[in-house]
Amino acid sequence: MAKHRVSKAAEISVGEMKACKAGGASLLVFHLDDGFYATQSTCTHVFAPLNRGKLVDGYKLQCPLHRAQFDVRTGEVVQWANFPPGIQLLNVVRSEKALATYPVSEEDGELFVELS
Repeated sequence: MAKHRVSKAAEISVGEMKACKAGGASLLVFHLDDGFYATQSTCTHVFAPLNRGKLVDGYKLQCPLHRAQFDVRTGEVVQWANFPPGIQLLNVVRSEKALATYPVSEEDGELFVELS
């Protein structure tokens, strides 16, 4: 595993996310009430950019395109794509898939993400 510096901790307020690059990967880093988390930056449904999404209920990331929701702490699907009506037809070939997540550590006010 390689550690990559992605941000200063103070640059991401609680309840916010920040798009970052690390080791050639595009990531989103989140600051939740219980710490920092990192996920891939594209939705697993049809690869929409999740940095345009929003945090719901403090820990769920909602995709801006088809409203899939993911738990940013685990990457697990909370709700699969459901908007607009009829998108469920596409879900037959695009089955639920969790987001990739990455460990985040904080050292001297700096955030690091571990990538394999």
